[in-house]
Formats: sequence, structure tokens, C-alpha cells
Amino acid sequence: MPDSASTPPRPTDIPAGEHWPAPLADSPVRARVRLPGSKSVTNRALIIAALAEGPCAVRRPLVSRDSELMVGALRALGTRVEEVPSDDPDTPDLVVTPAPLRGPASIDVGNAGTVMRFVPPVAALADGRVDFDGDPRARERPVDELLRALRALGARIDDEDRGALPLSIHGTGSVRGGEVTLDASGSSQFVSALLLAGARFDEGVHVRHEGPPVPSQPHLDMTVEMLRAAGASVATGENSWRVEPGPLRVSEITVEPDLSNAAPFLAAALVSKGEVTVEGWPEHTTQPGDVLRELFTRMGGEVSRSGDRGGDLTLRGTGAIHGITADLRDVGELTPTIAAVAALADSPSRLTGIAHLRRHETDRIAALATEINRLGGDVEELPDGLVIRPRPLRGGVFHSYDDHRMATSGAVIGLAVPGVEVENIATTRKTMPDFPGLWAEVLS
Repeated sequence: MPDSASTPPRPTDIPAGEHWPAPLADSPVRARVRLPGSKSVTNRALIIAALAEGPCAVRRPLVSRDSELMVGALRALGTRVEEVPSDDPDTPDLVVTPAPLRGPASIDVGNAGTVMRFVPPVAALADGRVDFDGDPRARERPVDELLRALRALGARIDDEDRGALPLSIHGTGSVRGGEVTLDASGSSQFVSALLLAGARFDEGVHVRHEGPPVPSQPHLDMTVEMLRAAGASVATGENSWRVEPGPLRVSEITVEPDLSNAAPFLAAALVSKGEVTVEGWPEHTTQPGDVLRELFTRMGGEVSRSGDRGGDLTLRGTGAIHGITADLRDVGELTPTIAAVAALADSPSRLTGIAHLRRHETDRIAALATEINRLGGDVEELPDGLVIRPRPLRGGVFHSYDDHRMATSGAVIGLAVPGVEVENIATTRKTMPDFPGLWAEVLS
């Protein structure tokens, strides 16, 4: 059985938020969806642009709490980030102008994993002290392996031996860099964080992983691809990544739509026997969300594409929802939506390889089991996943645990189960500016 650390917070401990009546799909959903930009691409783009040789325009960035926290962190370090008009009146582009990184500075990471892990190596390049803190949950999320690696590479860090926030980095304007070994089985972001800043280290960086498999491999592929596009020399091997020292030269980065955020909308088609088209689905992408095409096909949907590069992707519900056996190690962020659909399926599901989700915005494994079972489901926790045995569900409050993907999974269940209310739907602003509004449009 999972240890006590896997127990999700009690609902009374969750930040207060109004209960949102999840709309019921009383007819097949038929909609076209234009998704906001990818959080993962946006925040990597902002880091690369801040470390580049000259100004860089970030096109179609995500505007959300996580991206705003990243912008705030970079501005605190002296980088200029300006909004400029774009071809979308609702989403301005960002022009990032690098400047000497400096402290003193205080950085609020909120509960954004990319900010709490990607920014410390950048702060180590600054001249002066940089303090980091964030939401209460952020103090529980792991950064210890990253801090050990940064110290080994020459950074001076004061965390009072917590291996967690709050912490201070005492920058001297440079980082020696070199070779370092760490255990990145807790988060691939530890590796990405070092690679993103590595070209600015005096000796570059050579990261070796030792330990259980690194989760979320597509996110590492994304980091490597974006660095290479910016002119970095990056070599990869088995559990090994090397970035040579040198300038980053990039004048423009265009952010793809967030394919992981497509999950609840495509699920709406599957659950309601409808049809949902996501605009601008890239032909080639490193985003984990691209795996939704395969997963939802296995669960009973039919997927088709139209157009060429940057065309549309359509999922049609056939009326059947099948259970699935899947190792989601590389695409763990899709788990909450897959679990929600699995709870409505015609056969059991077994989702594994996702032990790292216990250290995300909440313990997602424990939280999903708790909330689906609260509605009458039959979900069993595994040390690294879930077994979901479908049963008729009933209405009730689905708690979000201040986790955006928990909130959207409750919305998916509410499509088929009358009377579901999602607590604190506003937490979806972490990666989507207005999920309730977009959800209402899709169901209208």
C-alpha cells in the first residue's frame, strides 16, 4: 500500500473556491476548439530568450498563472519582457530583451514546477542574492536533486538543508559548470533546468542520470529540440545529455497549442458520442499530448486529420468507451483525464508508471482515487498507478486539491454524471486563461 505521504490533503485544507456545477452533455458535443499556447513550450521559450544574445519575440505564448510567474521571475532578474500586439487580439506576443542578470531579487514560483526548477540555474548566473519561495504545496515538491547538482557545478545555495523551498541562491555572475550526476526519476525538469542554462555555464554542462527511469521523456526531447533551434550544441545518449558552452541566437519562437490541454475537450467527444476538432494540431511535435491520438483511439474513439502542417485533428466518439492498460510514464500529465474517461468505460483500466505524480501539484494518484470513489467509483491505488473498475457514478463534489488537471477531470466526469460540482474550478487558470468559458462554448 502507498505510504502516508500519498494521502491527499483533506478537502477542508484546500483553498476555498466556489463549487462549479459541471455541465451535463445531454446531446453529442460537436465543436471546434482553438487552444491557448503550450505552457511547457512557453516557459522554455522564455528561459531561452532571456539567455540569448539579443531580443527574441515569443509568438502566441500562453497567458496563464504559470507563464505570468515565469515572466515575473525573469523581470525580477533584470530581463525586459514586453507585450506587443499580435495577430490574435486576445493574446499579445512577448518580446524578451536579455540584460545582465542581477540580484537582489525575490522570486515567487507559485506552484509552477517549471519556475521552481528552471529559474534557479538562471539565478545562479546572476550577480547577487536571489530568494525563492512559493505556495505552501511548492515547499513540498522536490528540488533537492537539482540543488545538489547546481552545487556540484559551482553554485552557492542556502536552503538550510531542506532540499526544498524557501531557498536563496548567491550568484557571482557565472557558473563553472562541467559534469554532474543526479537522480532525475522524480522529475525530468531537473535535467531540463540544467540544460536550458547550460550553454551559459563556463564549461557548459554534461548531465548524467543514475536511478529509476526518467519520466516524461517527451519534455526532455522538447528541451533538446528548442535548444538546438536556438543554436546550442546538444548531444544526447542513454541517460546522458551534454550542452556545450556558447551563445544562444534566436530572434523568434512560435508556441504550439497546448496539446495536453486538448485532453478534456477530446474526451468530451468520446464521452458524449460527439465530434470535437482541435485547430492547429502540429504535424511534428515533442509535446506529450500528441499521444492522446493513440490513447483515445484505443479507448474507442476515431481520430482523423485534415490539412497539412499545423492542420486540424478531429476525434469522433463511436458510442463505445473501452478500458485501457497503459504505461503513462512518459505522458503522466494526461493521467487525470484518462482516469476520468476510464471511470466511464465498459471495462477496467490499469494505469502504471506514474509514481512521480505523487509529487506534482498534489498527489494525483491518491486524489483521483479519493474523488472518483467519492462519486461511487471503484478505484484502487497502486504504488505507481491506478486500477479503475467502472461502476455507475453519482453526483457530488469533486475536489480539485488546487490542481488544474484534477479540476478538468471532474468536468469530464460531469459530462456523463448529473450533479457533479467541481470545487475551485478557478485553479484551471494555471495553464488555461478561461477553462469554464471555453468548456461552455464547446458544450453550447
